[in-house]
Amino acid sequence: MTDEAAVWRRLSALLPAEDAQDVMDCWNIGEQEGGLQLLVSALQKHQVAIDETTRVEIAVVCETWGMWPVPLESLPRPDSGDGSHSTLRLVEDDATAPLPGTTVGLHDRLLVVPWIGCTECGRTLARAHTREPWGDLSYVPEHYVVLDADPGVAAPHVFAPEGVQDALAALRTSCERPEHGQVREPTP
Repeated sequence: MTDEAAVWRRLSALLPAEDAQDVMDCWNIGEQEGGLQLLVSALQKHQVAIDETTRVEIAVVCETWGMWPVPLESLPRPDSGDGSHSTLRLVEDDATAPLPGTTVGLHDRLLVVPWIGCTECGRTLARAHTREPWGDLSYVPEHYVVLDADPGVAAPHVFAPEGVQDALAALRTSCERPEHGQVREPTP
């Protein structure tokens, strides 16, 4: 299980002290949505460069509080020569087509939309949305699904709607599996 307060402290530490305190004050009084709005607006205001892993963490926290998507694409990225290496990436909305739910063992009324990918092992964290009668996808996912890069290798791991943090943890630890070669520490 993820220590959500630790995630908030780590994300707020990206900001100047006053803004960081405002974000944590929101967390402390139970105003997570307001805190997330402050976090993203302060990151944009100060043009804080964030790596892909941090973008993913912000996306997952926003998803947890019903606020995804948020405008992270305008935030600068760190120089690629700074030694940091992000193995997680947000999948562009139009980069891959949704899969029918039946292809991963879910109900046929669901579409599985890739969301976060691991560049090390090729696995993907996807959101399974209901296909609404008018053709759009439901706003809130019914499930989170971790898909293997090769669908024949491992069955997808399905998580409940409140299991987004657990699904991210499963994606992060996917490269620790022996069939992916060397065991490595998950990215913090």
